[in-house]
Amino acid sequence: MSLELGKVLVDRALVGILGPEHVQVELRGKKELLDLVAEGKGVLLVNAHVGCWQVAASVLGLVETPINLLMQREEGDIDRHHFEHAGIECPYRIIDPRGDLGGVLKMLEALKRGEVVSVMGDRMLGDDRNGVEVDFMDGTVTFPFSACKLASVTGAPIVVLLSYKVGPDSYEMKLYRTIRVPAGLGRGKDKFIPYVQEFADTLEAFCREHPFQFFNFFDMWKKSSSNE
Repeated sequence: MSLELGKVLVDRALVGILGPEHVQVELRGKKELLDLVAEGKGVLLVNAHVGCWQVAASVLGLVETPINLLMQREEGDIDRHHFEHAGIECPYRIIDPRGDLGGVLKMLEALKRGEVVSVMGDRMLGDDRNGVEVDFMDGTVTFPFSACKLASVTGAPIVVLLSYKVGPDSYEMKLYRTIRVPAGLGRGKDKFIPYVQEFADTLEAFCREHPFQFFNFFDMWKKSSSNE
């Protein structure tokens, strides 16, 4: 896993320094993704700490709509993104989860404009109360349900879009699943468990296909002290 992560970090720098044309990326599920964007309700891209989203995302320009990333950067973070290596402005709109209501209002506004909002589905940001317990890899983990809640409010489809390295200079980005969350589920988080479980099942299937490209370096099955 450490070796594969190192390759991904090199690729990220390569794209920034030499340009995206030096890495080949194939998008599997292109027509389905474009059809979902054309619905006009926005699209929630839910990805995970797998492959190299930043390299593979170079193909997302084809959707011809702004892409918003929910991303938190810590002070002193040395994990440079491809656009930072290139010395250019970020090509995406960044939504900081430390903003008002965890950035929910900005995400809602973007979806109402028919834009794409990208969030991580396998990592909690903040309190565990913002997550639900689901089955994953023969254990129980806590995954966030905010994307499902936004989908219920806006009608936006959830797209599980995951990337993986397939060669020395090539990646694939695949639309693994589209999740439709019914409208009007309200605030009770238990109602969102089936849809978060769909994501967890999809991620588990990915991990079985690409076991060394799931860059999970912490015990996600360990319960926090607040839950003990």
